[in-house]
Amino acid sequence: MSLGEAIYPIEMLLVEDNPGDVRLTTEALKEAEQGINLSVVADGVEALAFLRKQGKYADSARPHLALLDLNLPKKNGHEVLEEIKFDPDLRGIPVVVLTTSQSDSDIRRAYELGANCCITKPTDLMSFIRVMESIQSIWLTAARLPAD
Repeated sequence: MSLGEAIYPIEMLLVEDNPGDVRLTTEALKEAEQGINLSVVADGVEALAFLRKQGKYADSARPHLALLDLNLPKKNGHEVLEEIKFDPDLRGIPVVVLTTSQSDSDIRRAYELGANCCITKPTDLMSFIRVMESIQSIWLTAARLPAD
């Protein structure tokens, strides 16, 4: 399914524990031409519960795209990514890793675990907005994604 042809809203999951980054992402996505329904969870355990529709997330929508931080409490991003990509019901969800890590080993590990893309989070607002615009352009416009 091309999201350009999708029924809106586009479902996106942000897995991020930093309130500032959540706010920046939310603001950057508000400018999107497409309707985006952004769900946010703050740790790896919550992310997996959301994706598996467990507990308070029983009625959550399956995301078309997940944005995943690596440095998370309870279960880190690598562990979450591994569980997503090894779960037959979840592995089709594209995962974009957004991280402050500059470590080549962190990035290599993310790709080995099945990340679809790894992006280092910019530290200034304008660069952050440009990164979010690029994610929207590639993943929400040009990319063909699987249907729900």
